[in-house]
Amino acid sequence: MWFLLHPLISPKKFVHLTNQLLPWAILFFLILLIYGMVGGLWLAPPDEVQGEGFRIIYVHVPCAFLSLFVYVMMALAAGVGLVFQLKMGFLVVRHSVSMGALFAFLALLTGSVWGKPMWGAWWMWDGRLTSELILLFLYIGIMLFQSATLHKRNGDRATAILVLIGLVDIPIIHYSVTWWNTLHQGSTLNVFKASSMDASMLYPLLAMIAALMLYYAILLSIRLRRVLLVTQDATI
Repeated sequence: MWFLLHPLISPKKFVHLTNQLLPWAILFFLILLIYGMVGGLWLAPPDEVQGEGFRIIYVHVPCAFLSLFVYVMMALAAGVGLVFQLKMGFLVVRHSVSMGALFAFLALLTGSVWGKPMWGAWWMWDGRLTSELILLFLYIGIMLFQSATLHKRNGDRATAILVLIGLVDIPIIHYSVTWWNTLHQGSTLNVFKASSMDASMLYPLLAMIAALMLYYAILLSIRLRRVLLVTQDATI
């Protein structure tokens, strides 16, 4: 296990590894993004019920998924930072939170745009929407807390604890459409069940999700590299 984690938590090895992987990650990101956009916006047929309006799903669902995915990554990094006292874990939290907030905001914005013609209103206090809004407030709260504790000794540890406490909202968001009678449609994708979407609609959606996951990984790597390189220069 340590052999696998060491290149990621050692600053020098992390910088060396990202030097090799970033060009390939950017290439695959562009391929997936182009395929997802072309497949979703032009090649996929209109939905039987929603018509052309359903195509916002290719932005909304990936953003919603990434808003959860980024928070889970932050929680894992926070746990690693607290348990093993690794600075890289705290850095991942610090440089992920703004991206998570952006994805959560876009998920809510595109959900409102989608909901207006479907529900007749821009906003409903639906279980899924409300819990996603709480997630956005969590991201904003963490960013404000980081700013307030930037130069304090235990700021990273306190932020990590806050992230772990907020993790309780993630399963609430995921299962809200199951636990409560909501207007929001059920989960589009399910790991344990075959998707009801036609392949011509499903594959571009999966490509868009993968593209945004790569975007997050690329941007996070660039931010971490910049911090680590500045730190190394300062210690020379």
